[in-house]
Amino acid sequence: MTMPLFAYRGRDGRGQPVEGVLEGADSGTIAGRLFGTGITPLEIRPAAAMPAGAGLFGRFAAREVRHDEVLLFCRQMHTLLKAGVPIMGALKGLQESSDHPAFRHVVQEVRESLDSGRELSASLARHPRVFSPFFTSMVRVGEQTGTLEEVFLRLFEQMDFEKYMREQVKAAIRYPLFVIAAMAVAIVIINIFVIPAFAKIYQGFKTELPAVTRGLIGFSNFMLDYWPVMLGALIACVFAFRGWVRTGRGRLAWDRAKLGIPIAGSIVLKATLARFARSFSLAVRSGVPAVQALAMVAHTVDNEHIARRIDGMREGVERGESILRSAGAAGVFTPIVLQMVAVGEESGALDEMLGEVADMYQRDVEYDLKSLSSQIEPILIVALGVLVLLLALGVFLPLWDLGSVAMGKKG
Repeated sequence: MTMPLFAYRGRDGRGQPVEGVLEGADSGTIAGRLFGTGITPLEIRPAAAMPAGAGLFGRFAAREVRHDEVLLFCRQMHTLLKAGVPIMGALKGLQESSDHPAFRHVVQEVRESLDSGRELSASLARHPRVFSPFFTSMVRVGEQTGTLEEVFLRLFEQMDFEKYMREQVKAAIRYPLFVIAAMAVAIVIINIFVIPAFAKIYQGFKTELPAVTRGLIGFSNFMLDYWPVMLGALIACVFAFRGWVRTGRGRLAWDRAKLGIPIAGSIVLKATLARFARSFSLAVRSGVPAVQALAMVAHTVDNEHIARRIDGMREGVERGESILRSAGAAGVFTPIVLQMVAVGEESGALDEMLGEVADMYQRDVEYDLKSLSSQIEPILIVALGVLVLLLALGVFLPLWDLGSVAMGKKG
């Protein structure tokens, strides 16, 4: 049963005004809790009932919070906490300064949760769509070790790195997708406008058309007659694919397939492993045990296939195996990376070695992206050449045959 909410105003031990919302049986219970935390209540009144759609709005707002908002939140929290501002004051300032309504709503709910006696990590964990399990786990470590401001700085650096790597991966895939889309549009235009015009000319020929020409005309007629069906089937396939990817089995299969895409797949793999190495390095540097760190990091790689490999590493470490042996069994790391992990374990500087691994993969991704055009261009040129060859043969072979017949008759 949900207890009623009460809004209060009061003053803390330093005489500063405070306000908030607490959940309790009655106003007397709220007053006792406030006195217990050093706050002298001045007014306690029932809070306005939450509208029926407020919960839905809260969930919708959480889905709309951008990555950049959380990134800025980490940076500002580090600055405010380092300056000695209390957590409640820092959150209030961030709520008032944010120009994003959805994120303001989330920060307000975090403040209310803190008012009710929860820890910051628990309050953030109530918004899993905004703050990942890795994020809240790192905040919990910061609370336990008294290094919360340092944790927020590390989270800012980690999220900034993840954002950079995602942008690099999108850039890697954007060019080939654009070229493929352009070729698909060209094929559609040719089959709708070009081939039918030549087909009308060929109708007057008294000779059998070549097989290539008949194939082009047949495919063009099929598109003209059934384009609504094809369009509907394409839209249905897109929605079906998106629904399939949302399932556990579908996402696992798609994430594994992405890694097998020629050229782009290796870039995606390196970017994913760079995020893993950076996240694992951050967790180890913050004092998180290896088993717990692997469990946390598995949620940050954004690839279900790699996440399961990392989970296999965690199980190996739980059985008493070394991180090096577990990483080797995962089958996704290069020998150079495994050698650096071995050095890190032996020297006790695993976090530094993992940071080097992340930097190495990042440099590899940047180099691969710079050379991506030169790698893809030959494939695209060959595909475009085949398309042009088929079109030329289909269009001009009948004209050449007609010319040969005419020359034969003339001779």
